[in-house]
Amino acid sequence: MNSTLELMQQHRSVRSYQDKPIPAAVLDAVLDAAWKGPTSINGQQVSLVVVQDAARRQQIAEIAGGQPWIAQAPVFVTLVVDFYKTRLGVEAAGAKQVIQDSVEGFAVGAVDAGIALGNLMTAARAAGLGVVPIGGIRRNPQAMIDLLQLPEYTFPIAGVVIGYTDQDSNIKPRLPRESFVHHEHYQAAQLPEQIRQYDQTLASYWQQIGRPDGLPWSANTAQYYQNVYFPDVAPLARKQGFGFDR
Repeated sequence: MNSTLELMQQHRSVRSYQDKPIPAAVLDAVLDAAWKGPTSINGQQVSLVVVQDAARRQQIAEIAGGQPWIAQAPVFVTLVVDFYKTRLGVEAAGAKQVIQDSVEGFAVGAVDAGIALGNLMTAARAAGLGVVPIGGIRRNPQAMIDLLQLPEYTFPIAGVVIGYTDQDSNIKPRLPRESFVHHEHYQAAQLPEQIRQYDQTLASYWQQIGRPDGLPWSANTAQYYQNVYFPDVAPLARKQGFGFDR
């Protein structure tokens, strides 16, 4: 196994960072890994907003529901679905952009942002840095839009903390591989038993690391997915000019 595959298979989300700046050349190389990633139709409908200012990182930590590692680490990158940029190109070609009025458009932007996020995390870890992806910025998207001065047809879909690790995290066990890798067609029959086994595995993991408050996967997932836990996403996306009727 080569070093890149080994690195990717040892992912852990780091929530403890040193007060140590990232050299500009290192940070630029990490950002370029996302910049050079693929996008649908070469539309490049993703932008990054890099925040290093301590006061602004503290604001983002509060927007995300009180996540202190956002303020602790030296860099926070917001991944922005960006159809403002593409609209300028479409209009320069003498046409009218409508993709932002569709579920397909929002899906394309989210997928491409996810690709960029994956590249950012792999590149950062290859450079000896720790990372943790942050979906909590969608808890209050209007606050992020205001803080980052995002124009219409954009949306802050996710973020990532980047910095030098202070205290490393454990590697959390996953659902059985067979529940993730399906050969030839979706294999539904064994999922209930695989989930039951994983609930037991995760309960043991929480005990091993001294987390008596840790829940089995089923119960933890139910906490979130029995509700729409970031309910402002759809109304704020519409306010930014996105539609979901096509």
